[in-house]
Amino acid sequence: MPESTARTRRTQQERRARAESALLAAAAELVAESGTRALTLASVGERAGYSRGIVNHHFGSIPSLLEVLARQVQDQLVPEWDELPPGLERLLFILERYLDTVATGAPITRAFFVMWAESVTRPELAAIFRERDQAFRASIAADVVLGIENGSVRPDLDPHDTAVAIVGDLRGIAIQWLLDRDSADLRRLRKALPELWRRALAA
Repeated sequence: MPESTARTRRTQQERRARAESALLAAAAELVAESGTRALTLASVGERAGYSRGIVNHHFGSIPSLLEVLARQVQDQLVPEWDELPPGLERLLFILERYLDTVATGAPITRAFFVMWAESVTRPELAAIFRERDQAFRASIAADVVLGIENGSVRPDLDPHDTAVAIVGDLRGIAIQWLLDRDSADLRRLRKALPELWRRALAA
């Protein structure tokens, strides 16, 4: 392939990536402000500084755009923890980092919780959030199992039930704080919540 052709292709890919990133950021802002039902191809294009047609070109439809957005925001909300040894300390790290992400108050974080709440009544979102919530719980449950095996987590705990409770804690605190910033001090909770769970989980 000639160098000029390869360079042109790279430039096109870069432009496409920049456009998609701008459109997703615009969609996140709009969802955070008004929910998914107010989202239109025209509003996303206008907020991102593009035409309505380019949104359709990149994503095809609002449901397709919401699916990509939902997956993106979930990936950003759940912290990477593979570099930590499995068990109790990794579980506590997840709690702290999750609240750190929520505390940024970024539109993409608020958009996640708006979509998560709306997924109860929107089947096209329910399938995505059900799948990703199951994956999140499964990862936490797997860490509980590994923690039991390496002696850092109490052996009498049910891994699935523990995972449900941890995810419930995180999501519940986040929703309360996003609804009313005075309801919780996330700077204190990012230390207090892991300590509470340390007492509950530690062998």
